[in-house]
Amino acid sequence: MIISKGHIVIKTLDSIALILLIVGGLNWLLVGLFEFDLVAAIFGGQEAILSKIVYVLVGLSAIYCIKLFARIKD
Repeated sequence: MIISKGHIVIKTLDSIALILLIVGGLNWLLVGLFEFDLVAAIFGGQEAILSKIVYVLVGLSAIYCIKLFARIKD
């Protein structure tokens, strides 16, 4: 089986996006249940640049994962 470089890149992007969505989902779970923002706690508050970067990456991952709807078969 031959795996192309492009396939490896897409698989890597898919994995990163999935990890970021899980982090974002768990963070929202903590916010909803305990009013605790783990990302903000780790990176110095919601206004900290690193927190904003994580929030943006989670949002971009969600947009990227919209493509997964095309993979769902009836």
